[in-house]
Amino acid sequence: MEPAGRHALVTGGGRGIGAAIARALTQAGAVVTIAGRTEAPLRQAVEEGIAAGFAVLDVTDPTSITLGLADAEAERGVIDILINNAGAVETAPFAKVSRPVWDRLIAVNLTSVFCMTQALLPGMLARGWGRVVNVASTAALKGYPYVSAYVAAKHGVVGLTRAVALETARTGVTVNAVCPGYADTELLRESIAGIVARTGKGEAEIVGRFTASNPQGRLVLPGEVAAAVVYLCSSGADAMTGQSLAVSGGEVM
Repeated sequence: MEPAGRHALVTGGGRGIGAAIARALTQAGAVVTIAGRTEAPLRQAVEEGIAAGFAVLDVTDPTSITLGLADAEAERGVIDILINNAGAVETAPFAKVSRPVWDRLIAVNLTSVFCMTQALLPGMLARGWGRVVNVASTAALKGYPYVSAYVAAKHGVVGLTRAVALETARTGVTVNAVCPGYADTELLRESIAGIVARTGKGEAEIVGRFTASNPQGRLVLPGEVAAAVVYLCSSGADAMTGQSLAVSGGEVM
């Protein structure tokens, strides 16, 4: 059965790694709902067959979460698989990180995982089966300069993953994380273009900076992250809980 026939919800599912995860789960037979704040990319992804439907919701707003999940479950059944993928990053030296930036990044990267999981976990426990997969980052396992709030939030995601995994270890519900390195997504490409515009340096040089930390010397592909997620959602991963799988070409071991 797993994940075929199960209803899976992927936050931040309209693009990048989220869309790749949604596509892979759909191909594995899951009924997938993608969630995000903006309807247009979600609708387009559904039209492309990446998911069965979408829910417009803000993962930092409990009321929005409640309404969005209610609509998704009314249309496609109870949610047994939750992929907490929504996230954001902003760069600045630590001394220049403002409190609003800190609060915003903690909210979208960490508090959202708490809110979404707390909303759906009771149903999974009652049914005796569930999968929660939190998309963290290698920034959850090591430090990086100029992204202190993001690193702190992603470390928190791994800590939360481990704690909830222990609480649910005998229930049929597993809770895990995947930790991608720099991935070849639209978001990263936009970031690279911005750096090129600001510095005047060549694109190849900037890409080289991102790939330098990967022993394989390349960007991670979104489909590689998605494959790890599908595995964690399968019955073959029943003994996997509380784990943080680094999909990073050996950057983190």
